[in-house]
Amino acid sequence: DPQRQELVRRLNQVPGATAQLVAMRQDLLRLAKNNPDIAIVDFDFKNLFLSWFNRGFLVIRPINWASPAHILEKIITYEAVHEIDSWDDLRRRLQPEDRRCFAFFHPSMPDEPLIFVQVALTDSISDSIQTILSDDREAISADTATTATFYSISNCQQGLAGISFGNSLIKTVVQTLSRELPGLSVFVTLSPIPGFIGWCSELNIRTDSLQNGDLRRLVAYYLLNGKRSDGRPIDPVARFHLNNGALVHAIHDDADISAKGMQQSAGLMVNYLYDLPHLAENHEEFATDNKVIASNDVRNLASEAKKLHQF
Repeated sequence: DPQRQELVRRLNQVPGATAQLVAMRQDLLRLAKNNPDIAIVDFDFKNLFLSWFNRGFLVIRPINWASPAHILEKIITYEAVHEIDSWDDLRRRLQPEDRRCFAFFHPSMPDEPLIFVQVALTDSISDSIQTILSDDREAISADTATTATFYSISNCQQGLAGISFGNSLIKTVVQTLSRELPGLSVFVTLSPIPGFIGWCSELNIRTDSLQNGDLRRLVAYYLLNGKRSDGRPIDPVARFHLNNGALVHAIHDDADISAKGMQQSAGLMVNYLYDLPHLAENHEEFATDNKVIASNDVRNLASEAKKLHQF
């Protein structure tokens, strides 16, 4: 092993050093953008972090309204998908019986969440983030819920970029919720589509002139056929969930009418379905052949878009 790795190992023997080394790599990643000569140092950090932060060392903890204030403050700070704009907003996401939040922690960083996911327990598949986050919605009994909707997954530590936690987190949460609530039978996301508008711009497609139906068709085509040079989907959220073995289940218009939602995806969102018996099979097809598994409805929408825009 390079002597650099031995140096980092020895530094990590100091109490509390792991968090400082993660912060050090955050600085390293920033500096390496303009100085490729030091990029090799990041290789050493990442190599060690992959070992130190493997799933066997991670601890899953529920986050709720009774969690310590310093942890709750970090949930507000690190939320990356749907901004938490106040303590009241956080309470609405954590306190009701039909809401859950789980985070991975590392024993060497017990007060720093590595990644967390927010879950809505519902009686049907959610098609709007406004409904999930509504101030005046009526909570349901968790025992009557049939569906767990993962509506926000946020990585917390920039110094751990490239160290994947999301796949393990979702699978662990599915197992945890299944034990707690046997009535849950559907596990699905309500996800943003961050690359959609940029893709449309590259193709000179004006989304502001399209009706909702045409937008849904266009999103379906984008998710199934918008690919990078390596054959993987352009959309980063799609790559994440498809690699986990999920399938593109449904597309909804007016699902996120926030400024961010309109800017990145014209207000549309997508459900990725975690069909538990087929996760391994779906993952294998995606990993091996870049095949995007999707419902018949989504495939039909994509076919209609192909005819409409003559792709």
